[in-house]
Amino acid sequence: MGTSRALVRPASHGYDTRMPLLEGKRVLLGVGGGISAYKAPELVRRMNDAGADVRVVLTAAAQRFVAPLSLEIVSGHPVGLDLWQGSSESAPGAPRVVHTELGKDVDLIVLAPATANLIGRIRHGLADDLLTTTIMACQTPVLLCPAMNTEMLDNPLVRQNIDALVALDRYVTLEPGIGLLACGVTGPGRQPDPLDIIEAAAALLTHKSLTGLRVVVSAGPTHEPLDPVRVLANRSTGTMGFALARALAARGASVTIVAGPVEQRTPVGVARRIDVGSAAEMSDAITACWPMTDVLIMSAAVADFRPASAAPTKIKKRQQETPNITLAPTEDILLTASRRADRARVVLVGFAAETNDVLDYARQKLADKDLDGIVANDVARAGVGFGRGDNAGWLLTRDGREVALERAPKDRFADALADALTPTLLARKGTA
Repeated sequence: MGTSRALVRPASHGYDTRMPLLEGKRVLLGVGGGISAYKAPELVRRMNDAGADVRVVLTAAAQRFVAPLSLEIVSGHPVGLDLWQGSSESAPGAPRVVHTELGKDVDLIVLAPATANLIGRIRHGLADDLLTTTIMACQTPVLLCPAMNTEMLDNPLVRQNIDALVALDRYVTLEPGIGLLACGVTGPGRQPDPLDIIEAAAALLTHKSLTGLRVVVSAGPTHEPLDPVRVLANRSTGTMGFALARALAARGASVTIVAGPVEQRTPVGVARRIDVGSAAEMSDAITACWPMTDVLIMSAAVADFRPASAAPTKIKKRQQETPNITLAPTEDILLTASRRADRARVVLVGFAAETNDVLDYARQKLADKDLDGIVANDVARAGVGFGRGDNAGWLLTRDGREVALERAPKDRFADALADALTPTLLARKGTA
């Protein structure tokens, strides 16, 4: 959108319905009069799944695209429709000026879809219906989710309106998606998916304690070629690394993900993604990022060994003939980083996925690799570790801290880990 305060929308998608990113938050969803308004009930449902208490206001035009009753059912609250309506939730004998209180009663206002008309009216301070009047009568943060025809989005006047709003501290915009639009045009203008909106909302409500830090997070497995068809790999899905990247970006860090072969969507707010295959490719990517790195967090499950040589053609299965595969060690990326001449300027954090004696092995790795911190977790526990399940473990730091991290879904675990890491990272920030 041509502004530094725009949140970039990921290019790929996937959902974890257990993400409690908006737990305890109150959200006002303002729905503008665009075709994407029909997505509002699903967005409300997913916000509820994320822990939010959602109230909805529809513009007059939006009511032509989505039924107020459906939104009342999924939100559990009366839907705001008219500037002159009262509130059925007001106490008896206590009349309520709805438009002056509605925006003050919530933590965040989300406008989805934010149409060209709605954006223009807000930019020029017009207050001619319940939604715009509510926005004008409070200082609650506003997340704009522009969704409209591509030509309309590209109109210089519409762009000026968006940029003018985002230039104010109160407003943040989430980049629209690219695809086939209702008008038949393929291009930018699609409303972001619910998970993108939820992540952007959570980031907007998160204290920016790590602003200015450049963080590289590795995630996922590596694939070490055996022949043109087969690889040596492991069970990592990258879920933990991507969740941690999201949590750090939400706290203001500029985050680069170096990802092995995974099917993970890039979280909202992550600045850059580099996809790699093998351990050697991951090492090369991290080396390239090193001069611009303040913090390196190696959550990837990098292969310890690779075939000493890959067969040039597919190894055939023949009866009573089993191939002998010679293995060679891969580079220890963290150990290499710890031995760099300028290692002192970078915070190094590792992960120790163990099946026994977890803390003992983690303490040894912390010392042997000269790390600033290490996350230890017991992957032998059912439902913990690899995959989209939970995580649990400890953060151990160079200064002797050992913080227990309770079992939780990985996004919640990532937030707890980011909070536990913050003192160590802020020490780096203070010397940067």
